[in-house]
Amino acid sequence: MSKRRRHRHASSPRRRDLPLAELLGIVERAKAGALSETDCATLKSAVDTLAFLTQELSAKGTTIERLRKMLFGASTEKTSQVIDDDTPTGGTAAQGGAPDAGATGDSGPDKPKRPGHGRNGAAAYSGATKIKVSHPCLHGGDACPECQKGKVYLLSDPAVLVRIVGMAPLSATVYEQERLRCNLCGEVFTAPAPEGVGSEKYDETAAAMIGTVKYGAGLPFNRLERLQAGMGVPLPAATQWEIVERAADRLKPVHGELVNQGAQGSVLHNDDTPAKILELMAEVDDEKLDEKVTPETERAGPDAGTEKPERTGMFTSGIVSVVNGHRVALFFTGRKHAGENLADVLARRSQQLGAPIQMCDALAANTSPPLRTILANCLSHARRRYVDVVADFPEECRFVLETLREVYHNDQLARQRGLSAEDRLAFHQAESAPHMKSLEDWMKAQFEERKTEPNSGLGEAIQYTQKHWLKLTLFLRVAGAPIDNNICERILKKAILHRKNSYFFKTEHGAHVGDIFMSLIHTAELCGVQPFPYLVALLRYHEAAADDPAAWMPWNYQEALAALDPPST
Repeated sequence: MSKRRRHRHASSPRRRDLPLAELLGIVERAKAGALSETDCATLKSAVDTLAFLTQELSAKGTTIERLRKMLFGASTEKTSQVIDDDTPTGGTAAQGGAPDAGATGDSGPDKPKRPGHGRNGAAAYSGATKIKVSHPCLHGGDACPECQKGKVYLLSDPAVLVRIVGMAPLSATVYEQERLRCNLCGEVFTAPAPEGVGSEKYDETAAAMIGTVKYGAGLPFNRLERLQAGMGVPLPAATQWEIVERAADRLKPVHGELVNQGAQGSVLHNDDTPAKILELMAEVDDEKLDEKVTPETERAGPDAGTEKPERTGMFTSGIVSVVNGHRVALFFTGRKHAGENLADVLARRSQQLGAPIQMCDALAANTSPPLRTILANCLSHARRRYVDVVADFPEECRFVLETLREVYHNDQLARQRGLSAEDRLAFHQAESAPHMKSLEDWMKAQFEERKTEPNSGLGEAIQYTQKHWLKLTLFLRVAGAPIDNNICERILKKAILHRKNSYFFKTEHGAHVGDIFMSLIHTAELCGVQPFPYLVALLRYHEAAADDPAAWMPWNYQEALAALDPPST
């Protein structure tokens, strides 16, 4: 369960497998006499678990559906789905920002799709090979074969056919070079390699493809190895690692510049998710072995000669920085929390720039004492607390969710209209401030008029909102302040996808290689740039990129590429 899904209970029972036969055996031994310490500990674990589940069920509802959502999360938190609203009010869902049904302005029925058209039109296949097909017997200016009177002319929009073929992610070409030997002197003459064939077995496209499928799509090395073997192009997992490790060295200058650019952002989102690094996990295990109690240390007392243990947790921090209209995604994996990694990034910030806006949830791990930021908290996290108790307080939560839906709807309108930061602020102050004021008054009345018990699920959701109210409503006072941290949540799903499929990094160095690739890949995606050709360009022209990395950011690398490799006329 993620840290954002933790409930108010500070401590939950540690997971322990308790077979039913073992519990029944304890009951039988209890009839015969006193229980052993082991039996008492086992029985206490079972009782603690039962008490914990009972308390959770009483707070969150007694239905199986509520228990399932508590343990595994809901598939959607859209307002119309959470409160079973069949009559949308024209607002937008607070989580996704997409309009509810009926809010699009299209009152008529959907037009039926023309047959033969799939999800994507021909224009979506920007990476496809394009082949022009001329008419076999007609040219512009020829007489019309139908009416024999007019003349045909060339249309600007050709008819298109899309045909897709399968192939391995990495393909191979085997060049069989003819060899000749002199029957007298024995000299062997080998045909030269074709023009354009490089000296390296794995070129830049191979490294870019492996990095993209591994760190962009979450496909582990061993799965890609099996896939390639099935295609007749073997690619061992160890070889894949060597390729991406060598490629990461060439990408470091651009990645370093990406961090520098991110430090100059006006708005920075940050959060983290758990990670595993075997090298660090082994260190923790070794420390536990060293801390075994001996007779000497037992006599000296529990606190003798002991120091505060170092942090044992491991995390992948995600940071999204908005820099001059571009969004930069940065990943950092290791012992540090998101707030500490953000502090390291902002250490590169220009002294001439003022304090940036920092958007995160209210966890202390997302902030750090050295940070000098204007702190904003995520409205989606506050909203989720009402979603969690909607089954117990349907009418109260309906009011909160529908109020926040109007605020999100206004924010979507501001994006659609392309409002500047100042105009967006004025728009929210005029349209969203009244909704937030009504919510503030409603929360105050719930406690003053004793309508809600403070210790209930709804009461705790209200107290959380009131405690962080100033940071939750920063978008009503500061130009450019976002209303939620959803963009950072979305990029962290990339790291979670990698964790679900690959489980762990072996070493800190391997984690750093992954951070480099993920940062470049997902920054390119945020900027609307295809990651694969971007990585190919960085690797192919790595020397030029190292000389001037600022010219090789995803949003401007095409100009640098055109200057080095001008198109042939």
